[in-house]
Amino acid sequence: MTSKLSVDTIQGVSQAGSITIQGEGTKETNLQQGLAKAWVLGTNAAALTNSFNIASGTDQGTGFYDYAFTNNFSNANYSSAGVCAEGAANFMISAARSTSVSTQKILTHAGNAADVKNNSNICGDLA
Repeated sequence: MTSKLSVDTIQGVSQAGSITIQGEGTKETNLQQGLAKAWVLGTNAAALTNSFNIASGTDQGTGFYDYAFTNNFSNANYSSAGVCAEGAANFMISAARSTSVSTQKILTHAGNAADVKNNSNICGDLA
């Protein structure tokens, strides 16, 4: 199944690759700001199963994964949302952020670190 976007006309302002369009009602939406700038599906050893803007993954110990960006972010104030790709009793937190690396930590509900497949989406401004 393929998705298709049909657009008769996009009207907006373009500045350095940024497009602002009218969103809901009279509100405007910036398409560049609304896109995920990196995402990763990693194994339980931080190997990359699939990714976008992720150069490499490093296993930093049980439940800790560093994902290095191909293109760095302009600052560490980006949003990282992730989930565990297996194991209903696990959850992921963003343990640390820098302009070049996002560190994910996976815990069981009992608070113990766990090695499991993981995925995250990262939104923010690229450098």
